[in-house]
Amino acid sequence: MPPPRQRRRRKHKGTQAGTVRRRGRTSRPTSRGEARDVARQRRVDRTSRPPTWRAAINRAVVSTGVFFAVLVLLLKQSVTSAVELSLFMFVFYIPLGYTIDGFIYRMRQRRSQSNRETES
Repeated sequence: MPPPRQRRRRKHKGTQAGTVRRRGRTSRPTSRGEARDVARQRRVDRTSRPPTWRAAINRAVVSTGVFFAVLVLLLKQSVTSAVELSLFMFVFYIPLGYTIDGFIYRMRQRRSQSNRETES
């Protein structure tokens, strides 16, 4: 480490031809506007994906775990009855979550379609 008032030196890797390349900022966008554009594009990509059973199952696992914890810790249910009820809720949550995801996906697709038609 350099002394506190001295800047850290970066390594400059040269090629055999004698040119020196310095790596630029490769991981971050260069400006706030560019960062906003990247975030907006990621959001559009994430929300334009169709629903999957895998996502519905993952969401059901999390919500079932929370449901089980609430039953045992707050409602003072026995563990066996909480497990039985949680398993039922898990089986119930999967198709319910997939259906809701599909509804939201179709609604977003219709909205984006109508936005494209009004812009044209």
